[in-house]
Amino acid sequence: MNNMSKKGTALVIGGGIAGLLSARVLSDVYEEVVIVEKDDFPASPEDRAGTPQSFHPHRFTQRGKEIMTRFFPDFEQDLAEQGARSVLNKTVHNMNQYGSVVVQYPRNDYKFSRALLEWVVRKRVREIPGVWFLPKHEVLRLLTTPGHAAVTGIAVRDRESDGQEKFLMADLVVDTSGRSSKLTAWLENLGYDVPKPDLLKVNLGYSTRRYRIPPSQAHLTETWDTVIIGGQPANGTFSGVFSIIENQIAEVLLYRPGGHYPPTDAEQFEQAVAQLPSPLIAELLQGLEPITNPRGFRVPALHRHHFEQMDRWPSGLLVLGDAFCIYDPIFGQGMTVAAIEVEVLEACLREQWEAPRPQFEQRALRSIQAAIEPAWWLNCANDLQWEGVEYAGAEPLKGISFGRKYLDLHLERATAGPDFKLFGLYWAVNTLSISPREMLNPDLVTSVLAATEEGRQWLDELTEQYGQPLEHVWNDIVPSFSEAPYPSASR
Repeated sequence: MNNMSKKGTALVIGGGIAGLLSARVLSDVYEEVVIVEKDDFPASPEDRAGTPQSFHPHRFTQRGKEIMTRFFPDFEQDLAEQGARSVLNKTVHNMNQYGSVVVQYPRNDYKFSRALLEWVVRKRVREIPGVWFLPKHEVLRLLTTPGHAAVTGIAVRDRESDGQEKFLMADLVVDTSGRSSKLTAWLENLGYDVPKPDLLKVNLGYSTRRYRIPPSQAHLTETWDTVIIGGQPANGTFSGVFSIIENQIAEVLLYRPGGHYPPTDAEQFEQAVAQLPSPLIAELLQGLEPITNPRGFRVPALHRHHFEQMDRWPSGLLVLGDAFCIYDPIFGQGMTVAAIEVEVLEACLREQWEAPRPQFEQRALRSIQAAIEPAWWLNCANDLQWEGVEYAGAEPLKGISFGRKYLDLHLERATAGPDFKLFGLYWAVNTLSISPREMLNPDLVTSVLAATEEGRQWLDELTEQYGQPLEHVWNDIVPSFSEAPYPSASR
């Protein structure tokens, strides 16, 4: 889009990763882009007060990294200069209730804290001509034309002044303010009917503690990438994750949905680590120095908004990131989905520039929703395996009972061998590199189910239920999952 003649102003609400990526794309279209953030921006890689989940592990999947690299070439070198380390050929130990799969990590990726990633990307965005930051400002409401048919800007308040309102005018406002977004209330106050969001009532909690790796244990950084001890829904055990981020710092996360929260007391946290289904993480922590107390974070419910279903939507307004949909953090999909959404936004802007049509915003919202759907469905299918997790939506989630059972059987088959092709497919789908349809197709499903007695019995039940072979009724069983968000279809 670099050949566009830039004009106008865009405002981005929120200075996190979704906001920074949005500003990068909007800067190709708009002469001025202003990022409005309620927090101050730290001068070094530090957690911001407005992102209480920032302390906990964050990552890009391979798909997310590819998008980030396209927008910010060589950004990982900036991470490396600040102490992030490559995990190429480091060991990944992945254990679930069916066994363990151990591999050497095949790509030259870097591990980092969210604070470091934001700091690196923010520096890149500051270098973009026409992009400005307005920190320490709280957004109060949307400004609109008479009748509220179009958004024309936002009202803000300087958090360090006398509280007087200021008006910022814009041609486009993009809400990337995350899970604390007030967009629904703003729209309702303007007279818009906003559908209730779909909810996954997960009651999940996670706790994270960080450790310093002393010189005597330096071999850990040369050996390990990640250890994942998956929680077992049947037994109600915690999941545990060990990984090494920047500057000889390791972190351990404990996690569980269903209302049974991991401890934040230091002694109880260490006891819980020792009681995981495998002792490996506890063994790796021997000789490491705890440098923080465990910090907890709880999420009562995940939500997925349906702004794209609204009969009326104001022009000049868009929303993406956690303000649109939030995900279970254990799957590490949130930042990647935000990156995919921004790539979708870029395509929508290009299309609108080349052939302007009315209702650009509604079309963009529908495209963003298509990018959201696979991750949301996968989150629901995985988390609904846990006791105490419930789904509440305006409509039943298509194929979710089937998906919940099949994902578990697929993982069992992939782990038992192990079958690295099936295991790789499982993770490619769950890290959003390929469509769920690559794993959820009748030929593969039939093959996986036919390999075990339990699977064959279920296959017979499905055939009897639908009265014909699966391939004839497949579209009645699982969602279609739009191909639009995936690289093979969009490039």
